[in-house]
Formats: sequence, C-alpha cells, structure tokens
Amino acid sequence: MDRNTLTGLVLIFVIIGASVFLMKPSDEEIKREQQLQDSLALVRKGQQPASTTDTATVKLTTVVDSAALAGPFGGATVGEERIVTVENEFIKAHISTKGGRVKAVEVKGEQAYDGQPLTLLGGEHTKFGLSFSSAGKNITTNDLYFTPSGGNIQVAGQDSASVTFRLTYAENQYIDYIYSIRGDDHNLGLTIVTRGLQDVVAPTESRLVLNMESPLLQQEKDIKNERQRSTSYYRLASGDVDHLSLTNDDEEEITEKLEWVSFKQHFFSSVLVSENGFNGGKINVYTTPEDRMVKLISGNLYLDFARSDVNTYPLHFYFGPNQYSVLKRHGYSLEDQVDMGWGPMKWINRFITIPVFSFLDGFHLSYGIVILILTIMLKLVLSPLTYRSYVSMAKMRVLKPEMDEIKEKVGQDNPALLQQEYLKLYKQAGVNPLGGCIPLLLQMPFTIAFFFFFPNLFELRGESFLWVKDLSTYDAPITFPAIFGVDHISLMCILMTITTLISTWYNNSVSGATGQMKYIGYFMPLIFLFVLNSYPAGLNYYYFLSTVFTFGQQVVIRQMINDDKIHGIIQANKQKPQAQKKSKFQQRMEDYMRQQQGQAKGKGKK
Repeated sequence: MDRNTLTGLVLIFVIIGASVFLMKPSDEEIKREQQLQDSLALVRKGQQPASTTDTATVKLTTVVDSAALAGPFGGATVGEERIVTVENEFIKAHISTKGGRVKAVEVKGEQAYDGQPLTLLGGEHTKFGLSFSSAGKNITTNDLYFTPSGGNIQVAGQDSASVTFRLTYAENQYIDYIYSIRGDDHNLGLTIVTRGLQDVVAPTESRLVLNMESPLLQQEKDIKNERQRSTSYYRLASGDVDHLSLTNDDEEEITEKLEWVSFKQHFFSSVLVSENGFNGGKINVYTTPEDRMVKLISGNLYLDFARSDVNTYPLHFYFGPNQYSVLKRHGYSLEDQVDMGWGPMKWINRFITIPVFSFLDGFHLSYGIVILILTIMLKLVLSPLTYRSYVSMAKMRVLKPEMDEIKEKVGQDNPALLQQEYLKLYKQAGVNPLGGCIPLLLQMPFTIAFFFFFPNLFELRGESFLWVKDLSTYDAPITFPAIFGVDHISLMCILMTITTLISTWYNNSVSGATGQMKYIGYFMPLIFLFVLNSYPAGLNYYYFLSTVFTFGQQVVIRQMINDDKIHGIIQANKQKPQAQKKSKFQQRMEDYMRQQQGQAKGKGKK
C-alpha cells in the first residue's frame, strides 16, 4: 500500500467518524421521535393520539410504503395538514389541505341548541374528493395532500376572492379545486379543473366519481324530531325534487341527470349544486345510534370525463338555513326542501300563509303576536263558512224532536226504513244533513296546512314568547324521568287540550248530542295531547288560539241565531209543494235506501 492510498483511507475514516458525531440526533429530536412512534402505536390500536395542534395547522404523519410513493400522485400521499379559512358575512368555511375538502362550515349568527356556534359538516368525519383508476390503482383525492395558493380569506359586501388548492401529478398535470366566495350570500363557489390527466385516468373510464360523505351533527334540542326531518334531497334536471326516506335507512341509485344534492337537516342544509349537472349518482342515508349524530349521508356523483387536456366542472355549495325566502332567492328550487305539506295544503302554505306571514314579519313584532294576528285574520276570512256550518247545526237541532218521534214510531229494527223517513223529513224541511259538515271540511285544509307550516318555519327557531324559550320546539316547564319515551309535559299543549275539551262540551250541549257521538269528541283532544306534546310550541300555540277564537265565534253566532225563527222557517218549508229539485246527495241516499229495503224484503220471503 503506497502513501497516497493510506492517506486516502485515513481521510475517509475521519470523514465517516465526523459525520456520525455531527449527525447524532439531539435529546429533543430523540424525544420527538419517541412521541411519534407512540402516536403511531395508538393509531394502529384505533385510538386517538394526543393533539398538540393550533387553529392554523394540523400535523399529520402518514405511514406510506415505497410502492405508494412511486405510484400515481405518490408525492401527495404524505404531507402536513393545514386549514385555510374562507369567510364572508354569513359563513366561515374551514378548508383542509388534506383532500382539499371543506371540513366544517360555521353559519354565522346561529347557535346549536347547547349555545355553541352552529357548524355544518362533520369535521374529521367529512369526506369529499374525486375517485378514479390510474395505472391499475384506485385514486381517491380525499386522502391526498393539496397545496393552497394563498392564506385565509375574508370578504364583505360585493367583494369577492378565491383560493386554489392544487393536487400535482407532474408538471402541467394536476387537479385544481378553486374556491371562491362573495360577501353577501351563503354560497361557497368550487370549480374543479383537471389538466393533463387524459392519459393518467384509466382509458376504460369515461367519468370521475365525486364522493361526498358527512354526518349530520345535532343542532336542535329534540334529536328524535330532528332525525324525522333530516335526509338527502335532490333535484333532477327535469325539475322534479325528491328525497330519500325521512324515517328509515335508504339508498337510491339515480340514473337521470342531477342538478343538486342536499344534506338536509331540520333547519339547515349543505347543498352541492352543479352548473352543468351530474350524470346520475347514488345516495345513501343512515341513522346512527351515536350521541349528537343525527344521520350519516353519503353520495357518489358522476362527472363526465372527456379525453382532453382540460376538464372544468363548475360547482358551488349552499351552507345556510332552510328559510323559505332565502332558499327561494338562491334559485334552483331549493325551497322545495321545506316541507309545506301535500296537495291543497302545499299551495295554501306557499301562496297564502307564507306571503301573509312575511308581510306581518315585516313589522318586526314578536312572533307570538304575529301568530296571534295570523290566526285572527284566518278566522275572519273563514267566518262565513263557520256561520253556515253553525246555522246548519241549528236546523238539525230544531229538527231533533221530530227525528226522535220518527225513531220511536219506526223503531231501530229497520235502519233502512228509519233513514228513509229521515230523508223525507229533511226534504220537507229543506235541510241538508251535511250542511254542517261541508263548511268544516272546507276549513280542514287550512287546519292541516298549519300542521306542516309551523314545525318547518325557520323564523321561529330560537324565538321566545311568554314562558316558551323556543317556539320551534316543545316547551317543557315540567320534566321527569322518561316513561314510555315521554320525559316532559308541554304547557302549551295542555292549554290547547283544555280549550278543545271546553269547546267540545259547549258544542255537545248546544247540539244536544247523545250516545257515542257525545263522547267521541272528548277522545280526540286527549289523543292529541299525547301526539302533540313533543311538537313545536308555536304549533300548539296556534291551535290554542284557533280553538279560543272558534269558541268565541260560536258563542256570538249562537246569540245571533233564533231557534224559534228557524223552526218557523222549517214549518213553512213543509207547507210548500215538494216539487223542488233533489240534490245529488238526496237522490243517491233515496236510491240506496230503496236498494236496502228491496234486499231486506227478499231475505224476508226466503
């Protein structure tokens, strides 16, 4: 070995020794590494490691094998999670670099039932991303790390701003999520752009799958009622709005083009709208037993993928209240998520109740006063029907002695003959036995319409009146350990029940009702006491007021009606020739009675 070789070897050993000494980890680095390994061990056991994060950055360490790093988007499989906030006057969205997804959205000015800021979407449990195949592997962008182009954004008024989250495959090959926001609405814009991926996405695929999944967190006091009013709504390109089951787990495969899909809770919604439409999709809704979790909704929505350098998908979110006027202003028929009933009840609420309520709301009165005025207006409009119904009942009351005589003469053994004699009496007296029922039936759609209107009225949420703290849910001045699922008594429901019982007693005393009919009227209020006990105090308050005013109308009308005068009119009608035209009802009843008599005679001959 010559001197040069020896000198080289000595230098090499000196360099190696110095490197080992200089690169030796410090005690702090050894401690951090130990903490990392402990955290990884907890993750493998399914436990949550202790967090040392702040509000701006969340440090996440992902164990990735070399194959994943070498695969498509391999460089994005590891990274550091950061949160970028995008906010305006109405919402504050927290967007994560992991998946480039909206993790949670705070609706400003609103609170959950427990006083905490109202937040939509489920944080760490929220998923949002594109899925497709590449190089024989399934790629899900929800699990990959994006790079934001800027920091937090805050706008107001007509101002707008945007921030881009980029998922890089290679130079000039990437996926962009471009989030944009204006200062004056509940929308969060999202434009998805793919560039240079025509040869990255598997050639057998003609679409990308946009997966969105989130639990609906409890926002209202009564989670049972909230579950019954929460599900996924969607609108087809044809304009039809439909929804999955409100009461059961449900799944639906949609083959038609979709305009939007909503994760709808009782009073708030998270809606994803596509400007160009989704090419179908699959939506699921599940009820979970977990505390404070209303339901879990997930959807796979299909986006057409063209083999071109750039594909653009303009979308936007709506994060906000299910307030009919706000949703209607937004467009896309989002207001159809607010359940206003079916058939005539739906049109009554949309074209009568909502406009009148909005007009009264413009005076900025207490909502208890607004409901009071609304009830008075409705009762005045329907008073002609109430009057006609009461007059018809008075005629039947005056005829009752004669009907009792007929019953005693004919007996109860031949009901067909008895009914025929009654019809003759009605015809002679000029009385329609259904005259009291028809006006009540005409009023029934309004009564049922309010049954849908008040429980879904966002304006009542959090509004107090008298002892009621929140008109949108039940009042519970009396609580106790649950018995058969009931743990409270609603005072407003009690008042409604008492007034209904008093009104029933008065009607029975005036009409002279006897037998079973006398007692049936008492059963219904008692049944509604149990049914409506957990319904919103605003609804029970309306029914209470409605019963009070109806009772008052009946008392006034009773003073206006003279039974002796009605009796005189009936007797005068009896003296008139009986050539007047029969009503269809009378004709059908007579035909039915003749048929019954014929059948009875035939059986007697046998």
